[in-house]
Amino acid sequence: MKNIYKISLLPGDGTGPEVVAQAVKVLEKSSSKYNIEFKFSNNDLGGERYLKSKQLVTTQDIEEFENSDAILLGAIGHPKVKPGILEQGILLKLRKQFDQYINLRPVVLYPGIETPLHGKTSDDINFTVVRENTEGLYAGAGGYIHYGTDKEVATQESINTYYAIHRCIKYAFEYATKYNRKKVTLCAKTNVLTYAHDLWERIFYDIAKDYPQIETDYGHVDAVCMWMVKNPEWFDVIVTDNMFGDIITDLGAMIQGGMGIAAGGNINPDGVSMFEPIGGSAPKYTNKNVINPLACIGAASMMMAELGQESYANDIENAIISTAQNLESLSAGKMGMSTSEVGDSVLNYLLSN
Repeated sequence: MKNIYKISLLPGDGTGPEVVAQAVKVLEKSSSKYNIEFKFSNNDLGGERYLKSKQLVTTQDIEEFENSDAILLGAIGHPKVKPGILEQGILLKLRKQFDQYINLRPVVLYPGIETPLHGKTSDDINFTVVRENTEGLYAGAGGYIHYGTDKEVATQESINTYYAIHRCIKYAFEYATKYNRKKVTLCAKTNVLTYAHDLWERIFYDIAKDYPQIETDYGHVDAVCMWMVKNPEWFDVIVTDNMFGDIITDLGAMIQGGMGIAAGGNINPDGVSMFEPIGGSAPKYTNKNVINPLACIGAASMMMAELGQESYANDIENAIISTAQNLESLSAGKMGMSTSEVGDSVLNYLLSN
């Protein structure tokens, strides 16, 4: 009996539709090999719809996503829409609506892929960042006084609750256990954020007592950034808050070869999760068939792992590795292949191995 999965596609803006199309091609044409059937639905959320109708996420969108097993996102961000409108109104809205409380970001340097870190190899760069995805400075709390005057005051509040921190750190230790990771590092700033990150640290070491087989470590966020560059092999699983996670995962993307290879997931272990390439909408490359789709295909691999299809996910990842090794570069327009040819390469590997 086939496993049937309903996947909501949210291609979004810029090059998003192009990379999602390649991920869908790979999934659709390889699925029968794994006794899987996909039912895809397309959603037009993004900058173009907003410009035409001023609509962001509607009740109809929510209902569509609720009836899906997962969401595969391309990119959100439009040059004609003020920064923050789409990000807050779509991405953060969906994360909160579906309680996608974990942002999961594997930072893996595949064999044969160049890193800007001299002397480092795929043996040195292989860790995962577990980022709290609903609170902190991204919770949306704050406001203005005397807006638009020379007396203006702006506040942006960091919200940190025991509940959200606890489940995030618990997830990190469970992830480490499942994937035989040896160490979990808390990335925070306890010497300055003496209230919020004191709470993080206390919960971290309290939960750690239940996992005596896993080593624990702590690093201030600035030190973590330095060590990610100098000694990335020190890290196994990093757990951190929303903003610090946002920052260090972009650094992680660079040391693993660039945005063209970096994928992530917004996870609700008991609900609808959303998977995406880390790079933005890259509007200057739109419809030129030159953008690298490997990150989006990698997001599809993460999606299948989350849906319980680990073997399929691993095979997709191996196909990505094989294809990446044959590219002249991971950068858009410099790959030596077109976007569609990269997708074909991944698919051909999957079907022939």
